[in-house]
Amino acid sequence: MRPFNLIGVPIDSVGRSGGTELAPAALRELGVATALGAGDAGDLDVRIRGDERDPTTGVLGSSDVLATTSTLRDTVARALEAEERPFLLGGCCAELPGALAGARDALGRIGLAYVDGHLDLYDGRTSPTGEAADMPVAVALGRGPERWVEAAGGASLAVEDTALVGYRDQVESLEHGMLQPEELGPELTHVSVDELRVEGPRAVAERVAAALSVAHFWLHLDVDVLDQDVFGATDYLLPNGMTWAELGDCLRPLASRSALAGVSLACYNPEKDPGHRCGRALVEALGAAFSG
Repeated sequence: MRPFNLIGVPIDSVGRSGGTELAPAALRELGVATALGAGDAGDLDVRIRGDERDPTTGVLGSSDVLATTSTLRDTVARALEAEERPFLLGGCCAELPGALAGARDALGRIGLAYVDGHLDLYDGRTSPTGEAADMPVAVALGRGPERWVEAAGGASLAVEDTALVGYRDQVESLEHGMLQPEELGPELTHVSVDELRVEGPRAVAERVAAALSVAHFWLHLDVDVLDQDVFGATDYLLPNGMTWAELGDCLRPLASRSALAGVSLACYNPEKDPGHRCGRALVEALGAAFSG
């Protein structure tokens, strides 16, 4: 398969400097390009700023979120058209709608394997924070804030081409009235972390790869799919997450598929990682999953 080409996406949807927008630089310093055997296209000139929710979209830093989506859409489409394989170093999950829009523009129908501790099916009304990282899957499915969906050129995904893996925020999301997986219909593949443990992470990943019966799919990894005691360098900690071994078993069957068009990584916060212990472990895990 073609080697990856890194693209830094230094954004944090809390709307302030620091946090996850520091992740691309930190991961480069820790050797992520070498671990992945990847080229490096540098960072995009994107940031998200703003501490008030937009009255139309309900999103913090809404204009920057839309601009970031447009930039990512163009960048990913150009990369894929040049037969490159992008690996986005986020940043936060707000990078995903633009990435998927670009993949759709370049490749046509696209699937998504979404490995995340959260479902991220909020919209501008139900999100308790207004952070764009609450909403990326909803936007990609055409269910998010209308202006954001429009910036992505409409929905990028069909429900039957979407797989949500490793989530464990069902109680919280129900309390806030978020769209639930069951409401999207039986065509959606969704596997909570508890279900993943019953079936086994490798078996789940192989089933997901089979369910995404499309020519190309995108893989998104949010580090908060890991347990809070395993990986503390992220902003929304949750118990009962994956171990490193479970994550590796989940990623490898997906990473080895020739249909894998691109990858996005999100939500590593170097400011919460003194000594970069978590960052080093993450780089090692990525190398083992994607170049092993």
